[in-house]
Amino acid sequence: MDILSKLNTRYATKVFDPTKKVTDADMEKLLEAIRLSASSYGLQPYKVLVVKDPKIRAELRKVAWDQPQITDSSALLVFAVNYETNAKSVDEFVDLISQTRNIPRDALSGYGDMMKGSIQSQSPEQIETWVSKQAYIALGFGLVSAAVLDLDACPMEGFSPADFDRILDINKLGLKSKVIMAVGYRSKDDHYQDLAKVRMKTEDLFIRV
Repeated sequence: MDILSKLNTRYATKVFDPTKKVTDADMEKLLEAIRLSASSYGLQPYKVLVVKDPKIRAELRKVAWDQPQITDSSALLVFAVNYETNAKSVDEFVDLISQTRNIPRDALSGYGDMMKGSIQSQSPEQIETWVSKQAYIALGFGLVSAAVLDLDACPMEGFSPADFDRILDINKLGLKSKVIMAVGYRSKDDHYQDLAKVRMKTEDLFIRV
């Protein structure tokens, strides 16, 4: 598998074929790749909603500038940040480390205190900015992994986060919608797939020191 070939053929799909559905097996591979995303401290301060229900997606489309990707893709992934990331979040994560790596909980207390200190030193606005960056890292993993799996995807910010939160009823979970990713298969009518990819030249993008 040549990853550069995959990345050269991927693009932000504008028109999906609603008759083509991603298999459960491929969707689970994509979700697992997102689960394995890099994240600051490993905390993963977000959730990913996998929205397939046609009625819910029709409502979401109304508050997303009527973009067809919302309803025509096979699934819609909503990356929602945990803006209530706090000391409790750290304790739960340290518990997970202890269980996964079979390390005594007490041996991780210093690491936990360091994370808590970092979080507690930030304002609510700074925390939301920080957790949002983590969600975008996961989005990046999702986009690359979709290409590797020969799936098409479109990252999207053109929607009303507050309305998405209301429709999905996620504020009660301490979550805010931040960015979305439509996943499926491109339509043959999407002319964007035939356009040359426009990116900066290597020598213009990279500064080697």
